[in-house]
Amino acid sequence: MKRSVLIAVLIAIGLLSLVVFKTQNASENLQLVNGDVTVFDNVNVIPMTSNVVLENQTVVISGEEISIIGPSGNFDIGDEATVIDGTGKYLVPGLAEMHGHVPPTDPPANAPRYMNMTYVENTLFLYTAAGVTTVRGMLGWPNQLELKDKVESGEMVGPHLYLAGPSFNGNSISSTEQAVERVIQQKEEGWDLLKIHPGLSLEEYDAMASKANEIGITFGGHIPSDVGIYHAIEMGQETIDHMDGYVAFLNEFEGEELDKKITELIKLTKENNVWVVPTQALWETIIGAADYDAMQNYDELKYIPDNLVSGYNSWTKRLKESNRFDIKEATEHAALRTRLLSEMNKSGVKILMGTDAPQLYSVPGFSIHREFKVMADAGMTPYDILITGTRNVGEYFSNKDNFGTIEVGKRADLILVEQNPLEDIANLKNHSGVMVGGRWLSKGFIASKLSDIETSYKSSDDN
Repeated sequence: MKRSVLIAVLIAIGLLSLVVFKTQNASENLQLVNGDVTVFDNVNVIPMTSNVVLENQTVVISGEEISIIGPSGNFDIGDEATVIDGTGKYLVPGLAEMHGHVPPTDPPANAPRYMNMTYVENTLFLYTAAGVTTVRGMLGWPNQLELKDKVESGEMVGPHLYLAGPSFNGNSISSTEQAVERVIQQKEEGWDLLKIHPGLSLEEYDAMASKANEIGITFGGHIPSDVGIYHAIEMGQETIDHMDGYVAFLNEFEGEELDKKITELIKLTKENNVWVVPTQALWETIIGAADYDAMQNYDELKYIPDNLVSGYNSWTKRLKESNRFDIKEATEHAALRTRLLSEMNKSGVKILMGTDAPQLYSVPGFSIHREFKVMADAGMTPYDILITGTRNVGEYFSNKDNFGTIEVGKRADLILVEQNPLEDIANLKNHSGVMVGGRWLSKGFIASKLSDIETSYKSSDDN
């Protein structure tokens, strides 16, 4: 063999060996994923840490946490792992309802007959079915705290619960001493926050706020008329729900003076780290600016008791027939709220997703999609809207839990969506399943349970 040919052969053998070595080395470098884990494979991840999509990722869930995230080509998935095919789909953090309600587990004697534990369980499931994996309940009831343990243990299917205690209002509080005692009691009982309703005097409110700040329990909700928006912010109210107080104050102004007051209030809100829960859709319903004909035909009404729906319809009829109803005034009020939300969003105010479900035509879980539309009407992009129900909520609860984005170490609250919600927020309606604290609820499971709920309310005499 000629020397030149021999050299060529040796080079070829060497190159072939190098290819084999590299192939073997690449295989050895694959990270083996196996055992009691759930794997979302080949999925597009919307982490909500920034406005990006991480394409073709593998996300591994161990227990209740996200344990691994990386390009799908880097993993060798074993037979023991539970694999969910995410090809062409999008994984987003679970959403939050930051002004929701959880029915009483021990209802008062005058409560409707449907108000029982089945109704409680159905309500929690409805939240979850729509991708709501966290609920801040804003009106506590006796013995309700045990629900948190039942959900966390898997005894009941539902979102993670953070519960306010029974409210501070004009009927429950009659002195500063009573306000202080109630703060201490609710802190000791383990409620997550205090709920403020209208009716408190300025002195009662200040006594409540001072003691709450002293012993380390937050408070949020409405702004009593004797208190006012400025004073509530200065006293440390953590969340202002329904934009309560803002609109009442701003209604007194117009033109350049209104512009000035909006700017002033937004500045004060940001300086004091106040969170705002708009609940725009419900408030348009309450003030008379909503499309009642459309609401009475919402498909999701089939998932709540018929007499509850009848009550909503009766309320609507009374409002429209009332001498106090003024559609022009209602429309102007709604426009001011929309402008205020728009300015808050553009200025970087901390906004949290909330709908006040279950309330007038606001069916738990499904009501967030009604809120999406009015938030979009205020100029919020799909990413802006998603932030209010994911990353912002994680930041709000950062001293209690670790969730709200898709990152290693975060709680595995996830929605697998068929199409990109950053392109159209309505895409969140069409999902393949929801994961709550590492527990996967498939689309089929959810559909079956929803069908059972619908059937039970159709056939029950307790409606």
